[in-house]
Formats: sequence, structure tokens, C-alpha cells
Amino acid sequence: MQFQLTDEQRALQSAVRSYLRDKFGPAQVRELYENPDSDGIPASLWSALGEQGWLAVLVPEENDGIGLGLLDASVLAREFGAGTVPGPWLGTVLAGEAIRLAGSKEQQAERLPGIAAGETKAAVALLKQGSSPDPVNAPATASGGSLSGRLDLVEYASAADLLVVAAQDGLYLVDPRGAGVTIASHDSRDRTTRLDTVTLDGAPGEKLEASSPEVLQQLLDAAAVLVASDLVGIARKALTDTVEYDKTRVQFGKPVGSFQAIKHELADLHIAITFAEHAATYAAYAADVDAPDRALAASIAKAKAADAADTATAAMIQFHGGIGYTWEHDTHFYFKRCKRLQGAYGDAAQHRERIAKLAIDGFVGAAAS
Repeated sequence: MQFQLTDEQRALQSAVRSYLRDKFGPAQVRELYENPDSDGIPASLWSALGEQGWLAVLVPEENDGIGLGLLDASVLAREFGAGTVPGPWLGTVLAGEAIRLAGSKEQQAERLPGIAAGETKAAVALLKQGSSPDPVNAPATASGGSLSGRLDLVEYASAADLLVVAAQDGLYLVDPRGAGVTIASHDSRDRTTRLDTVTLDGAPGEKLEASSPEVLQQLLDAAAVLVASDLVGIARKALTDTVEYDKTRVQFGKPVGSFQAIKHELADLHIAITFAEHAATYAAYAADVDAPDRALAASIAKAKAADAADTATAAMIQFHGGIGYTWEHDTHFYFKRCKRLQGAYGDAAQHRERIAKLAIDGFVGAAAS
């Protein structure tokens, strides 16, 4: 079976590319990098995300969304990676997905329209920092509706209107400005995001009624797929820009891209990125159709994307020569974003461990039947 994006998905991809090319390119990203006092959310960009429906992608139509699937969201994530786009798009979309999956009708009606319109910025804390993508690694503890715990490196918590927090017994909605919540901001090497530590000390939480370990795992897998899509966007852009540069960079009287050693390495990298792109696309599709291998596909996608982006961004710096190491060139935008996202929702090693476990369990189950 040959798989490809639909006409509508390709149109969405084209619309995002056109907007970023015309309205929010590298010059705007650099402005953000060079203004550490900014909240990291360009107002015009955030407004566009809401107006274009890019925050509403997974929100059901009855809650003022457009009711598309994870594959459509992954198309957006890939373009945002290629453009090193800042802002709390990922956290807001994941918060909406948590409410869609686990919230009551009343919770969905109250929260989702604001998320879809861009009126609500959200952040999520679903895992202990550095832990494997498993519900047992929820970062908070709950007692009588009150939450406690330290939530490390939460993206855009200080700018959020809503926090979605995973505890040992489910998912909770928390007011980031409410009682029992303390937020400390940190500098990030990747300035396309803002990172905060959130300390909960008896903070009131509103439990999402249908939350369960199964729902949290589904949410963790969706997060891994979206991050994988961002990473393959980074990887493809890094390779494309490197190839274009090495066509014109001359050493010994010839373009360096004509040298066999460089051509072979870039060709190998193209193959690795292509495999990672296909893995990320299939993982999103598998989630949308509830395929039996959806969990396996999510881990394969994250592992492949993390490895491919790591290699591509390192090669981008190396094959740009001396200028690739400078602040003035854009190479470090991609390298730093890649480094941040490699460990998000499980690093490559943790996902490979999960792949092995799922494969072994599947083999044993098949043999037993």
C-alpha cells in the first residue's frame, strides 16, 4: 500500500510554509533569541495560530474546533520544527487533547473553545524529567484533590492560563496563578522556548473525570509523535540548507559539495531523515486509526527522529565550516532546538527499550495464542 498525505493535508502544509516564509522567518526568530526578557510568545504569531485554526486542529467541532487528527497536527509540527517556531503551541494542543480524551462534557465545553481560539495558553507536565514515557512516572502526587510535587522544565508555565498535570491517579487541571503554585523561570539555551519549574504545594486540582493510565499513555504517545514530527522538520531543513550552502562554498577551486566524502555523508543523511519522516507520519496515522501497533510506531518514530535530527544538525554545523559555529549564523537555532527535544517524552534509548519490550511481549503473546 502506498501512503501519502491527502490534498487537504498538503494544502495545510503549504499554508503553514507560506505564512512562516512571509511573516515569521529566521529574522523574527533571531529577534526572539536576542531578547531574553521576552516571554517567548510573539503576539502576531500567536494570533495567527488561533485565526488559522492551527490550535484547533484536534479540538472537536462541537467545541469550536476543526476536529482533525494527529496526522494533521503532525503536519503542523513538522513545519514548526523546520521554522524553529516559538510559542506554546505544543503544550496548548496537548492540554486540549487531554481534555478531549479524559474530560467530562462540561469540562470540554468550558475549556476547549478557548484553546481552539487561542484565548487560552496552556502548559503540560506529564512526566518526571528524564524518565521513560510511562504513566508510572507521573510527576505529581494527589491527595483529596490537592496536588504536590516539583514539575521540572515545563514549557511556558509562566505564560500559561492553564496547567494540565499528571498525578499517580489521573490528570488534573491546575490554575498556574492559584494557591499552592510557585513558578520559577530558567534561561534556556534554546531560546525558541521558555522553561519553568513549577512547585505544587497542596495546589487545588480539578480532575479530568475519565483520566486513567491508558489515557495518559495515549497522551504521552501523541506527545512523542508530535515531537518526532518537529524533529524531522528540523532534520530536513538542516540537510536542505547544508546542501544549498555546499553547492556554493568553494575550497581548492571547487564547490565543497562536489567532494565525494561530503556527498556520501549527505546522501546517507538524506536516507536516514527520509526513514524518520516516514516513521513519524505512520505513527500519527496509526494513532488516528487506532492501529494495533500504534504504541510501537510512536516509539519507533521518536527514536528515529531524535537520532536523525542529532546527526543532521551536527552535520549542518560541520559542513558550514567556520561560519557554522558563529552566533550570527542560523545553524545554532536548529542544533539547540534539537538538543532540547531529543529527551522530550522519552529519549531515543528509552524508546528503544520500549520497542524491545513491545516486540517481545507481542511475540510471546502471539506464540501463546
